[in-house]
Order: sequence, then structure tokens, then C-alpha cells
Amino acid sequence: MQVRLSVPSKLLRRARQPRALLTMGLAAILLCPRAPRAESGTGEVVVFQAASLKDAFARLALRFEAEHPGTKVVANSAGSQELRAQIEHGASADVFASADRRHMDALVAQGLVDAPSVFACNEPVVVVRTALAASLKSFADLPRAERLVVGTPEVPVGAYTRQILEKAAARYGAEWTARVEANVASRELNVRQVLSKVVLGEADAGVVYRSDARAAAGKVAVVTIPPELNVTAEYPLALLKHAPNPTLGRAWIDLIKSAAGAAALRDAGFVPCRTP
Repeated sequence: MQVRLSVPSKLLRRARQPRALLTMGLAAILLCPRAPRAESGTGEVVVFQAASLKDAFARLALRFEAEHPGTKVVANSAGSQELRAQIEHGASADVFASADRRHMDALVAQGLVDAPSVFACNEPVVVVRTALAASLKSFADLPRAERLVVGTPEVPVGAYTRQILEKAAARYGAEWTARVEANVASRELNVRQVLSKVVLGEADAGVVYRSDARAAAGKVAVVTIPPELNVTAEYPLALLKHAPNPTLGRAWIDLIKSAAGAAALRDAGFVPCRTP
């Protein structure tokens, strides 16, 4: 015997309503046009910067964030060789600013950055702990620093120091250079580590940039390296090929290369680049 159950039509209508609403909702989602995805002009701009740029870029970061509401400048300060290695191993960044051309050119050769441009220059100086300032007044007195701190050969300031000592050997003699090198107590991975050891009295002297010496004004004495023995440190910067936020990266580069950027770098102790 077949039994039929009678379901009121009102209940059937109620049962069908959720399915109908779901169908209508899906249709609305499919038919509604999506807004085009724009390149972000807000968010974070990640800047890989040579350690000697830390102070100048920090001031410019405040200006950038004020001019671009909703943005944040995230800085990674280290030796240029460290930053290069991080980028080569896939680190995410928008802009790279190096303290020399060598490490930037290596990234260009690998296709990891856009064409770089030099935005600032710097010059090495010798910083001396204040207690030794009376006896170490000139670059020729450098052998008197019994504990000398320099950068490793891979870090730009270390490479520049080596070039300077090679030039000095022709003026002061090989024995002078040998005495200086015999007094090297440590080799640091970035210029700020060199500066810190002198400021803390852990070293008698160190070779840093003029901008670093200015950052430690009153805490160290400064000895200028004769121009004919010195070298000019050139600072290039570039947008990374796979920058997460290229819009902000380009805006940051524009600020660095602007008149405001040049003024901030000049105030921090950077020097004009010499024309060929």
C-alpha cells in the first residue's frame, strides 16, 4: 500500500527560500564588476640601506611618511655586502642604497635591480678616542693608534681603507703601512660597528665616513685624510626588480634625489660628488 504525505504549500515555499537566496547571491557576485587592482600607493616601503645612511634616511623617512599618509618606511641598515647577500637570497625589499658601486653592480649583473643612479658621495676620515686626540693629530700619526679598527675587505669602508693605505705607502713608506696594519685590532662588518668601538673606548682609532664622524660629534676627535690619499665613496640606489611596492619605492627614490633629500644628506655630513 503506497502512502503519500501531504506537505502544506506554505512550508514548501519556506524551504525553497534559502536555496533561492543563495542562488541570487551567487549571481550578484558573478555579475557585479570588480574594481581594477591598482598598484598600492600606501602601505610599507622596505628600504635596504648602507649603515652610514641610517641617520639621514631616518630623517627623510619622517618627511616621507608625512607626505604619504598611511605609509611606513621600514629600514634595514647593514653593511652593503650583507644587504647584497640578503637580496641575492630572495629577501623582500623595494629599494637598495649601497655605499659603493661594487655591490650594486653585482646585483645589476644578476638582473635583480633596475638601473642604479648615484645620489650622494662621502669621504673617509679617522675618528680617534678623545683621550688620544692630543697625540694623534694628523693622518701621519696613525701608527700611534695601538688599537685600530677598520672594516672587513668586503664592506665598502674596508675596501676604501685598503686603497687609502696603499696610497699612503707611497708617501710614508712601506714600514709606516706595516706598523698601521700591525695595530689593526678588529675588522668590522659595517662602518657603524667601527664607530661604536671608538666611541666606547674599545679602540684608539678607526676609519669611518665623515657622516659617521658627524653623528658622533663631541664623542670622538676627527682627523682628516689628505685629499691626495683619500678616496670618494659613491652611493648608488635602485629599485628592486621584484619590489613588493614599486609605487612607494619610486616615490622614495624621488625624495632621496630631490632638493630636500640632498639637503638632508648634506646636513648629515655627505659631500658633493666630484665631477670627472
